Amino acid sequence: MPAPESITPKAEYGPALIADFVSRLPHKPGVYRMFDENQNVLYVGKAKDLRKRVSAYTKYERHTIRIQRMIRATHDMEFVICGSETEALLLEASLIKRLKPRYNILLRDDKSFPYILVRKTHPAARIMKHRGARNIKGDYYGPFASAQSVNRTLDTLQRAFRLRNCTDSKYESRTRPCMLHQIKRCAAPCTGEVTLEEYGYLIGDAQDFLTGKSDKLRKRLQGQMAEESSNLNFEKAAEYRDRLQAMAQVSTVSGGINPETFSDGDVIGIHSDGGQSCIQVFFFRSGLNWGNSSHFPRHSKDESPAQIVDAFMAQFYLNKPIPKEIFVSEDLPNHEILEKGLSERAASNVKISKPLRGEKKMLVTRAVKNAQEALARKLSETASQGRLLKQVQEALELEETPNRIEVYDNSHIQGTNAVGAFIVAGPEGLQRKQYRTFNIKDEDTEPGDDYGMMREVFRRRFTRLMKDDSLEWPDVVLIDGGKGQLSSVVEALDELGVTSRTTLVAIAKGPDRNAGRETFFMPGRTQFTLPPKTPALYYLQRLRDEAHRFAIGTHRAKRKKQMKASPLDGISGVGASRKKALLAHFGSGKAVGTASEVDLANVEGVSKKLAKSIYDYFHE
Repeated sequence: MPAPESITPKAEYGPALIADFVSRLPHKPGVYRMFDENQNVLYVGKAKDLRKRVSAYTKYERHTIRIQRMIRATHDMEFVICGSETEALLLEASLIKRLKPRYNILLRDDKSFPYILVRKTHPAARIMKHRGARNIKGDYYGPFASAQSVNRTLDTLQRAFRLRNCTDSKYESRTRPCMLHQIKRCAAPCTGEVTLEEYGYLIGDAQDFLTGKSDKLRKRLQGQMAEESSNLNFEKAAEYRDRLQAMAQVSTVSGGINPETFSDGDVIGIHSDGGQSCIQVFFFRSGLNWGNSSHFPRHSKDESPAQIVDAFMAQFYLNKPIPKEIFVSEDLPNHEILEKGLSERAASNVKISKPLRGEKKMLVTRAVKNAQEALARKLSETASQGRLLKQVQEALELEETPNRIEVYDNSHIQGTNAVGAFIVAGPEGLQRKQYRTFNIKDEDTEPGDDYGMMREVFRRRFTRLMKDDSLEWPDVVLIDGGKGQLSSVVEALDELGVTSRTTLVAIAKGPDRNAGRETFFMPGRTQFTLPPKTPALYYLQRLRDEAHRFAIGTHRAKRKKQMKASPLDGISGVGASRKKALLAHFGSGKAVGTASEVDLANVEGVSKKLAKSIYDYFHE
């Protein structure tokens, strides 16, 4: 990426500062960034002509109130000169995705999509689900819209072609066929039920199907079924019949909409309502529909659907394979630049079009309809969530409706593998990507000291909040515990100087741990209960239970990992084979730790030098 150009302005902020920058900008394509007084990025934009584009911000009265607010908040700017407008488009999308500026259209739920991988690192290829970097040797098929779509397709592919999905170690250790072979889901090349050559034909058939050669494959299988039937080999004929039926099921994995007028392409439709938008993306590869996904980009109310789709596509395809054709529901303002930029990224021609008739138009209309239904569901859930938060405000006597609630809990067994955790909830429900955990590290905390653990978690969490202005502060903190836990949290926050920015609430279980009889504690207020069976009480209970589930799940994962750990893991020069030899010789890791240097050197593969290293490791 080109280095940003630094220009020292004479004015302090706002239109005057921008005008000062404009006077020294070139008439070249590039990317600009606007910063507030704390050097947080407000906006990232691109321009064919930087000077002309940025000068538009000096005409303050012509802009909407939202943009005027952004201009007033601008205290600094940076510029990157690019070789072309296409390069500027791709750089802009990359910066928006990384920096998440407040005033940009932002793709918030940008997850990677799963693939089907036919792994070729073994003589008997393995079929499996794959997500992430594609650096494993093999053939990839997808992307699929969801893990569920992949799982369903893998299931039917196994029934159709009987491909193995076991790990290589399990494959090598097999002495008899597994249960999958018994239920006709695997051909069992591991035990020689089929030869590797015969299994290779099955892999080839599966890949023919996944690459769109299903008609040719289907005709061949129908011919083989008829031939076996005429030879009275009905069992073999039934096998071909089952494969054909499974193939038909794969073809209809996502509703049976498989295109006839194109092979590889994405269909993108948008629907906007109530200041929010949903974008639906349908994936079609090799003539098959691999499902659809919903996206809810962040944007202002004055942005048009075409602008939203335009910005969405630039960010969406930064880390995903780009198909040959993309069909959209809007006339994009940057159509030519976007098409050229995506073509450069894909290293092949990419065509973006808005269909007006025929099958492609029907698919775009369906995508828009799906977007409309998904947005309606989201708005309904948001409205319901808003009513619950309003009731929480009334129940806790808050001045405003909370926008962010953090719920804290600890988990341990007699002080071991202790963790703290919090979950986040707001107007859009549970924000699972913002859940966090803390490994308890303070050596002064006694094992099993819940109060000490809570103090450490809050010190670490709120110290970071005070240092990082980009983090969102909670309006309400809900603590799973009673008066003691609340006092320890108040003590920790007083030490940090945090006073009134957050409302603290502790929720204690009722007598005999009865749900519905919880007692609430708040600083400066007498303990109280909420009427049973009220929505606010149910909501706070659910949040408390979700925090408990998350904390105990993290604790169990940590405990499981520790149980699998070996005391020999950290010794330099002791790999898997030497570890195995040491354990076989002494019987346990503990016995290795108490052995002498002479005894250690008697183990096969352990030299005197290594024996001394092992001895020193345990006797430092």
